[in-house]
Amino acid sequence: MAYLWFKSFHIIGFVAWFAGLFYLPRLFIYHIEAFERQEPVKTALKQEYSRIEKLLYNLIMMPAMLFTIAMAIGIISTEPDVLKQTWLHVKLLFVALLIAFHFYYGWLIGKLEMETCSITSLQMRRLNEVPTILLGLVVLLAIFKNNLPTSITAWGTGIAVLTFAIIIQLYARRREASK
Repeated sequence: MAYLWFKSFHIIGFVAWFAGLFYLPRLFIYHIEAFERQEPVKTALKQEYSRIEKLLYNLIMMPAMLFTIAMAIGIISTEPDVLKQTWLHVKLLFVALLIAFHFYYGWLIGKLEMETCSITSLQMRRLNEVPTILLGLVVLLAIFKNNLPTSITAWGTGIAVLTFAIIIQLYARRREASK
């Protein structure tokens, strides 16, 4: 029974964490684009985005990430043999990348506040896709474990997702060029 409680709270934690991982880069895009505005709007927007970014990062994302990790440890404590399985090692690698991304976002908050961030809004839009891709990989590993499907349906779905991501990038590039 403890396993199901840990798993339930693990899912709740990573949903909250990912809400931040998905939303914070959008705030970064708006923050970066605020540098192009005229005063006094420019200063007001930069201050407001900095405030919201810090609140999201410190009050939602950080506790949600720590809670997710704590619940994962709880899951593993109920099934320690899972640590011997390859799929979990790969999943933990992707989770480590997500944690690195989390702290990279924290670093970007400071760079944006100090006005020393050299990332463009288009680059941030691209960077925004990384957590989505990592989430997909983590979920696939968690569900299929060592039996990832390799059928034509699986490949077709992967190609469709990749095509969709490319279309989004092309749209963002076109939108940026039309400014």
